[in-house]
Amino acid sequence: MCRLTIGERMIIKPLDYKKYKGQKYKAEVFSDKYLSIEPKGDGFDIKWEESDETIVKYVEDDIFSEWLDNPVAYGAFEEDKLIGFVEGFLEKWNNRYRISNICVFESNARRNGVGSELLKVIIDEALKSGARMVVLETQSYNSKAISFYKKNGFEIIGFDRYAYSNDGPKEHNIRIEMGKRI
Repeated sequence: MCRLTIGERMIIKPLDYKKYKGQKYKAEVFSDKYLSIEPKGDGFDIKWEESDETIVKYVEDDIFSEWLDNPVAYGAFEEDKLIGFVEGFLEKWNNRYRISNICVFESNARRNGVGSELLKVIIDEALKSGARMVVLETQSYNSKAISFYKKNGFEIIGFDRYAYSNDGPKEHNIRIEMGKRI
């Protein structure tokens, strides 16, 4: 599969497992707000809060990480440069397709349709696999990602206040699980 998009400048194509396995990538996330999730009575109070200062987080990971079960990945290329990618796999035990990574590397390349095109191609993979739902993980400080996923039909389906550390809520770093029925 090869898809030309965005004024014929960008090509989305499958990433070769042998070539890209273990390749590291980095990205920066900037946000001026975060999703606050605090216990309240028998439930939780969930609301957007403005941050006192800009939240800056650095994301670093591998493409085709060891823990992934038979992953599929697509890359967005401008000329021969990889500018973003998406990867996912079918969770057989519950028939959900997990997007394990979606990233547009450079902040100046974001908000130009690259992420939307990557999301479309991985949702197509999920449909082909027969999955009942697409799920992914993001963080409470990543307001732009949460908004992007909501715009694309995802909803918050769960959270874990202490997934990353015992100070998750204080650090505005709560694991957010989002999903979309397909």
